[in-house]
Amino acid sequence: MLSDVPLTRDLVLVGGGHAHALVLRAWGMKPLPGARLTVINPGPTAPYTGMLPGYVAGHYGRDELEIDLVRLCRHAGAALILGEATDIDRQRRQVHVAGRGPVSYDVASIDIGITAEMDLPGFAAHGIGAKPLGGYAARWAGFLQDVAAGDVAPQVAVIGGGVAGCELAMAMAHAMRTKGVKPEVVVIEAAQQISGMGGAARRKVQAAMADLGIAVRIKTQVAEVKPGAVQLQGGDVVPAQLCVGAAGAFPHGWLAQTDLPLVEGFIDVRPDLRVRGDDALFAVGDCAHMAHAPRPKAGVFAVRAAPVLKHNLTVALAGGAMRHFRPQKHYLKLISLGGKRALAEKYGLTLEGAALWQWKDRIDRAFMDRLDNLPAMTPQRLKGLVAQGGDRNAKPLCAGCGAKVGQGVLDTALDVLGPATGAVVTTAGDDAAVLRQPGGGFQVLSTDHLRAFVPDPVVMTRIAAVHALGDIWAMGAQPQVALANIILPQMSAELQARRMTEITRTAMEVMGAAGAQLVGGHTTMGAEMTIGFTITGVRESAPINVAGVQAGDVLVLTRPIGSGVILAAEMQGKASGRDVADLLAQMAQPQGRTAAHLAKAHAMTDVTGFGLAGHVAAIARASELSAVLWQAEIPVYAGARALVERGVASSLMPANRDHAPVDGLEDPLLHDPQTAGGLLAAMTSEDAEQAVMAIGSDARIIGVLGDGRPGQITLEVHR
Repeated sequence: MLSDVPLTRDLVLVGGGHAHALVLRAWGMKPLPGARLTVINPGPTAPYTGMLPGYVAGHYGRDELEIDLVRLCRHAGAALILGEATDIDRQRRQVHVAGRGPVSYDVASIDIGITAEMDLPGFAAHGIGAKPLGGYAARWAGFLQDVAAGDVAPQVAVIGGGVAGCELAMAMAHAMRTKGVKPEVVVIEAAQQISGMGGAARRKVQAAMADLGIAVRIKTQVAEVKPGAVQLQGGDVVPAQLCVGAAGAFPHGWLAQTDLPLVEGFIDVRPDLRVRGDDALFAVGDCAHMAHAPRPKAGVFAVRAAPVLKHNLTVALAGGAMRHFRPQKHYLKLISLGGKRALAEKYGLTLEGAALWQWKDRIDRAFMDRLDNLPAMTPQRLKGLVAQGGDRNAKPLCAGCGAKVGQGVLDTALDVLGPATGAVVTTAGDDAAVLRQPGGGFQVLSTDHLRAFVPDPVVMTRIAAVHALGDIWAMGAQPQVALANIILPQMSAELQARRMTEITRTAMEVMGAAGAQLVGGHTTMGAEMTIGFTITGVRESAPINVAGVQAGDVLVLTRPIGSGVILAAEMQGKASGRDVADLLAQMAQPQGRTAAHLAKAHAMTDVTGFGLAGHVAAIARASELSAVLWQAEIPVYAGARALVERGVASSLMPANRDHAPVDGLEDPLLHDPQTAGGLLAAMTSEDAEQAVMAIGSDARIIGVLGDGRPGQITLEVHR
């Protein structure tokens, strides 16, 4: 949502824990004008730990327990940086993130949870911590599949006999039983008894584990984790094809490398959740130590802290009185017992049964619904008259190449251009202008810019640079010089400097890797961030263009299609965060090496705003040929097909369809505008096979050119 209030303060949330997720939801409902919000998290989702045992037992799918941070950040108007925080420089107020430059903040908060990775000999190589979820979930899924196939013995050792360890042991045993396998699960606990619960609850949990055939070894220390076994102190060995660490809460190791005030590795915070001795930094959730109210590491406290954190972050940015967080002394424990049964404990009282699991399920689903069913932030309806032809219900304009002017309109505008003269070889129609160089050879020149579709300036710059370089690579030229064209939203001079530093560093990195030098450019402020580049390239022989194809040449496409529909869905809050993250990662990958494998192409272009059909038609028309495409061979980004079937479309798709209609099968994705799309090359069949093999990844032979009505495209199912 555009705002007339200049941006003056940077708020950075490190981690996607429960408290931060709830802050994002609340921020979207009531943002602070003038504050720019950024979230740093290793992945596009964050697990809701309350549903982890149910997921392991098979009661939930992976998507059901993951908080979609991409959707939450869109709702909150926040930039999401997918990376792992590695350090915090409190003097410079910067968060260091692996794989990119530091992220500056005026106010920041840390909610990174805990880890279950254990400092035991052999554990790093042969064990897996129950937290973070990603690694454990992948290992467990593979193990369960192998066990069900009979390829691996169903032997599991769980190190840690607290609530988490017992829940996971019962969940894994239940899941193996549902696969028709008799589990061999052992819980290893160093204390005198399983911990984290009262006597009555302990007896019920022990009985439930016994019913599932789970052995419990108390007062037992682990000496070493080995391949296929856990070596105990004293010499005993527990056979284990899977070893899971669940022995307590361990702080993330990088915190110890900072100058943060720590208590046993956890960040010491004051009652208002600010880090002790630092008015600009907060910490919350399991990574924090509350000296004023020590509590066990439990998600319930992070959830309860969220409203206080949201209030205090706003106060830190804008002024006002801080509030104190006073966590409750007693809280309800709901412990899953493997199957759809649970145990409840509070005030020393315990109950157990299927009804309690249903109660827990309703609580957990209600929490996830709060973060999934986000309130629609609808724009204010226009009042009064609208000019004829105007649509008061028009959908928001897409960003990226979805915001381009349609090909038909562009062709009309370009008709006024005259023929090439002097050193100019070609004008409009090809990917770049071509000029003869006085000393021999050719220079190509192209310009491109994108309305930002992600608020992270680093990711947006990387994609915009790759997108602009596509025109140079498509002509078989070597990138030479780049000029940047930057529009920033209205913001303070300090924030301008931060953004420009991030953009410039990223542009230099991408252009430098491509062999081009960034030499300057132009900047201005406007309504929204827009990033573009003007680039020159050189080539000794005549550059490759869209003409020169022979009948029988096949078409090679190097990247999937569907980016436009995914970006449109993301803007509407309908896309999967994982699909969006995977798309952005591929869009940001340069294609210089890919272009080198297509050097024998008779014609080449990059697939961008006019969609695959539009670019195929351009190649076919230039050589007065027709084209047949094979739908089964065309790669598609994950999630794009399902979104199209739900009616999601980029705002440019209708114009693309009108300009390049397709006979045969109907497939809207052929008209989907692409940003940083793949290279499309026409080659002999033999050269194409070699190129596809060399490129690998998603490169495919997707069609063939032949005689027929120039520019005609027919879509068939198979090759």
